Amino acid sequence: MHWDKPYPFCANIQVEPKHIDSLGHVNNVVYVSWLEHCAWQHANSLGIDLNDYHRLNRAMVVVRHELNYLASAFAEDQLIMATWITQSDLRLKLRRQFQLIRPADGCTLLRAATDFVCIELSSGTPKRMPPLFAEAYGKALQLQA
Repeated sequence: MHWDKPYPFCANIQVEPKHIDSLGHVNNVVYVSWLEHCAWQHANSLGIDLNDYHRLNRAMVVVRHELNYLASAFAEDQLIMATWITQSDLRLKLRRQFQLIRPADGCTLLRAATDFVCIELSSGTPKRMPPLFAEAYGKALQLQA
């Protein structure tokens, strides 16, 4: 696999019939759900889960997605989504980059980036990351140097 950056966190994806639109390929909105799924799997692997969000009254929420669709995925394709934390001030902001590859032919189907901001769940206002977030995401960020 030719990844854009070293040390990817990878999530396997199986294209299912429900992902296919009337044009016969994966619908573009499905890719956004795959980004979210991969980001959550990565956060879980770093020791952060939804229970932590509620316990700490903090969450990392999407403020911007950028998706570049490069090729189509089709029914029964097996894919691998990689993610990297490429920017963070470890206080409020975080950026993930993604790459989606079809291993059968090595084709990169998608490159994407998502910007997140830490908020206080009870108010919805931006708030500093709790130490758990800063430490976990900071370790992943350091791997990208």
